Amino acid sequence: MPNRRVLLLLAAFVLGAAVIVGATLALLPRASSPIASATTIGGPFELVDQDGQKVTQDSFLSQPALVFFGFTHCPDICPTTLFEMSQLFEELGPDARNATGLFITVDPERDTPEAMKSYLGSFHPSIQGLSGTPAQIAAVIKAYRAYAKKVPTSGGDYTMDHTAIVYLMGKDGEFIAPFNLKRPPSEAAADLRRYL
Repeated sequence: MPNRRVLLLLAAFVLGAAVIVGATLALLPRASSPIASATTIGGPFELVDQDGQKVTQDSFLSQPALVFFGFTHCPDICPTTLFEMSQLFEELGPDARNATGLFITVDPERDTPEAMKSYLGSFHPSIQGLSGTPAQIAAVIKAYRAYAKKVPTSGGDYTMDHTAIVYLMGKDGEFIAPFNLKRPPSEAAADLRRYL
């Protein structure tokens, strides 16, 4: 009789353990389904440059690009970032021909190609301004996981709240990392040269 009880307890224990193991395995992700996927930043776009020419993401392949979203009426962040980008391109010297800066407007209502060209005349020629229709701009903002929002100000005017990241895109058009311009231009240039 005691042996029978021991056998019943042992059988109940084995059955319970099998149920627990089976339930645990059922909750684990399948090997064929990815546990996590990388977030895509960047992608296809169709915009207009400051000379009124149609450009796409393919127009900037074969060299790294620093991509920054902003607008010409920006009082501080945009001109500061574009100045820092200009210093970086100056530091690159002749190598600046092998990289591109893209200033993509978040304010297509005011930032026409003509306005972008006039504004960028104060910065390094390696920086190109891109604009487009509101729908085109919304699509590229979404593709880069950026943010932009119109903020009304007094007198019926407005400003734009926007992402202030500089995106480093590789020669293949793939996102590499946020690029830090808040350092000496020589350090930023040395970092960018690794991707030329």
